[in-house]
Amino acid sequence: MGHGGNVIDELMADHREVEGMFARLQAMTGTGQELRDLIDEITIELVRHSVAEEQYLYPAVREHVEGGGPMADKEIEDHGRVEKMLKRLEKMKTDDAQMSPLLQQLMEEVAAHVQDEESNLFPMLKRACTPQQLNDLGDKIRRAKAMAPTRPHPAAPSSPTASKLLAPGAGLVDRARDFVTGRGKS
Repeated sequence: MGHGGNVIDELMADHREVEGMFARLQAMTGTGQELRDLIDEITIELVRHSVAEEQYLYPAVREHVEGGGPMADKEIEDHGRVEKMLKRLEKMKTDDAQMSPLLQQLMEEVAAHVQDEESNLFPMLKRACTPQQLNDLGDKIRRAKAMAPTRPHPAAPSSPTASKLLAPGAGLVDRARDFVTGRGKS
């Protein structure tokens, strides 16, 4: 969850972690609890990552990167699509015929989002910010991920202010539910 380094290093480490989970998913055969556990692990990581980006990365892009507003808006739209897919997956039984196509769609959507951030947004942010600003953002991202929800909440407001106010409470409730059910412990 927390890898260290500046914001770009932190988020790229998250991207590699999710890619590894997707590779495990693609290598998996069958359905059942093992698949559910991996989907839960992917969901937890993607939700925490998205919340942290929406709270700190995209406001920094708006502030420091020329033309950053539309870029941030596009990335937030990407998150919204992913969160809706995660919510559908959360409700779906692992033997549902729609599970495999939805997982494929999720992997493609996330891969495109990662490619866009790493090829466009991150280099622009790196040029626009000082190393200290990037380090400070990395610290904020790590703190946000630690407090973030672990379940998709697609109806939650995505503005940074609302997210900073609501995410810790939702995160606390989600982590309590996870503790009681054992979700994310595999």
